[in-house]
Amino acid sequence: MVDYDLLIPYGWNTTSYTVPEGAVPGRVIRTDRGECDVATPSGPARASLPRADTGFCTGDWVLLEPATGLLPLAVTALLPRRGAISRSSVSGRSAGQVLAANVDTVLICVPADGDVDLGRIERLLALAWESGAQPVVVLTKVDAAESVPLDAVRAVAPGATVLGVSASSGDGLEVLTAVLDGTVVLLGPSGAGKSTLANALLGEEAFATGAVRASDGKGRHTTVQRELRPLPHGGTLIDTPGLRGIGLFDAADGLEKTFSDVENLAGACRFNDCGHETEPGCAVRAALESGELTERRLASYRKLLRENAYMAARTDKRLAAERERAWREVHRQQRRMYRERGSGK
Repeated sequence: MVDYDLLIPYGWNTTSYTVPEGAVPGRVIRTDRGECDVATPSGPARASLPRADTGFCTGDWVLLEPATGLLPLAVTALLPRRGAISRSSVSGRSAGQVLAANVDTVLICVPADGDVDLGRIERLLALAWESGAQPVVVLTKVDAAESVPLDAVRAVAPGATVLGVSASSGDGLEVLTAVLDGTVVLLGPSGAGKSTLANALLGEEAFATGAVRASDGKGRHTTVQRELRPLPHGGTLIDTPGLRGIGLFDAADGLEKTFSDVENLAGACRFNDCGHETEPGCAVRAALESGELTERRLASYRKLLRENAYMAARTDKRLAAERERAWREVHRQQRRMYRERGSGK
């Protein structure tokens, strides 16, 4: 009988999964070159990952084969994900890169003491919504900012909570803690104060932090791996390295939620195929003229739609090529079988 008490702080509950008899469940805390740290019913442990599959990531629930004799603890299967934070691969390939799995809340960290990039926030919101998690935009370092553009950020984040926080002074932390739910992941660029915020939420110096360069306001990657830790008041937290590139990957639903204001306006246009240029009865153009919608927001919407469509097309081509290769292999096997039958082997 498996005792799940030690897995509960890592997010396990009685409805998480049905585990086959004799199998041991675990949650990936951190991955590293074919191995991972994993939370198990016996406590944290080190386990090997299957050589043929490198798709495991922090936050995954897995099945484990207990260590026996000279054989170490091993991950044998990936349990179904409830969702995942995915971006287009940094290598430029058509396959996506999973940043964290089974996430409930996404903290999009934006430093308030510099130029707040609304376009970057929109990209991260699309990733968060697509995963099925609830996004929270956190303007960090508010104690060092001359002004905090909460209203401007709220205008581009419909449906998301937007908060100002200072991890060093504690301002806003109580309110932020109150909106956290389940597994929480921090996303944002280097220098956004993610690790400092993570330490404040954990109540300990769990993650290394570094100063931001005064010359360009950028930070170093003090967090080099994605790592999951239990939060003191329930739930879990995943800190991630700073994101330079935030390419979209199969994020149509996420874009629809991120730009729900634009989508609603487009739905009120006279023509279903309105291009929002010179067509009569265009609700989008009317919103631009009245100031309800900005040209920047509409341009960002169009840009991200084009980018997502391009990545979807690349993925479709890749999948078609993989299917073609699989069929060619089937035909080769069949021809080999017929030759062997004909030769009497």
